[in-house]
Amino acid sequence: MRRMKWAAAVVLCVALVLAGCGSRSAESVVKDLDGVLDGLKSYQGKGMMTLHTGQQPLQYQVEVWYKKPSYYRVALTNAAKDITQIVLRNDEGVFVLTPKLKKSFRFQSDWPQNQGQVYLYQTLVQSILLDNSRQFAIDKDSYVFDVMANYQNGSLARQKIWIDQKTYAPQRVEVSDANANVLVEMTFDQFRFDVVFDDKAFDMNANLGVAQQPEEQEKSADAPGSGEDEAHGGRGESDRKATDDAAPGDNPDEAATEDAVPGEDADGAKPEKPASGNPDGTESDEPAADGEAADGADDTADRTGAANDFVPMEPSYYPEGVALKDITDVTLTDGGKGVLMRFTGTYNYTLYQTKPKDIDAALVPGVMLDLGHTWGLLSGDVLQTLTWTYQGYEYRLTSAELPEDEMVKIARSVLEEMEK
Repeated sequence: MRRMKWAAAVVLCVALVLAGCGSRSAESVVKDLDGVLDGLKSYQGKGMMTLHTGQQPLQYQVEVWYKKPSYYRVALTNAAKDITQIVLRNDEGVFVLTPKLKKSFRFQSDWPQNQGQVYLYQTLVQSILLDNSRQFAIDKDSYVFDVMANYQNGSLARQKIWIDQKTYAPQRVEVSDANANVLVEMTFDQFRFDVVFDDKAFDMNANLGVAQQPEEQEKSADAPGSGEDEAHGGRGESDRKATDDAAPGDNPDEAATEDAVPGEDADGAKPEKPASGNPDGTESDEPAADGEAADGADDTADRTGAANDFVPMEPSYYPEGVALKDITDVTLTDGGKGVLMRFTGTYNYTLYQTKPKDIDAALVPGVMLDLGHTWGLLSGDVLQTLTWTYQGYEYRLTSAELPEDEMVKIARSVLEEMEK
């Protein structure tokens, strides 16, 4: 009898030991993730990002490339409209590229160090490592962490991150607000570590599709790059030299109407004499109006295009106490058309929309902002301008009063209107 009890106890102990070996603690997984992050050399990920921040969900294909120490390429694609925008970081700086327009904005930014992104592996792992109150679970072949969200959008409070148990690659991310409403979803279809990229993957001209000058070709020969020809976007037929390599103000012939921030000279200086037309009392470098401004928002329906296929978009979001004051047609120096909308009330601001013919890249100093499915450039000090491009249109939201979060909400509402 004693032998039977002893044998049963041994069997029970062995079973408990084996059961313990089959599970992992949060601490051990976190330690492993820390080791993966320390040894990270490169990766490539693909997936689908869904935004639930507007009236209807918006989906974007995402492709992420990373190479140590700080080379990044992130492409966001609207498959339905064949629109792709790329954020690129290399030795030259941080760029937002619109290959279809051969247009670029250069940022004075340390992105993405202090600006987490739901599709970047470093952001996800760091959020797990830094949250000591993290919640941990095991779901089939995944480790699941519920941690605090650390993004520019203050409404994003928490996120759940699914990590593959074998490879520690990200599988899925859900970011929620304080009421547990999921606002952003990211599902990875592919994710590979230790990817070898070719010499053009992170080259600005190769991704933009702009033909390089001989001196630029020599300079970029040593730059880290991509592994797939289609990632280069093809070589453009234009011979014009992009202005990205010039510092602000170095090019005296640079068109202020196209690349300067509204309310500033081409070299960034504020004009001494205020202009009539901007509700914030500041002068704008916008082109002269074609006709009289129309009072009220009713004219929006009649403005199905200042010229040909130009279709201005009115924001669907207004800060409380703000109303549309008037709309004015404008003509660019290159013959392109545009619309200037003025808003007044609690905040005074302007929204300038153009479809420029000029496809030269532009160099603009500023801070990079995540608008969800594209990136914007916030420039200026007291008078600030948020600039972004999408579907061939260029937008400039200018105000001396709007808080940054309100500017982002307005910009996102314009983009959501374009998706309808």
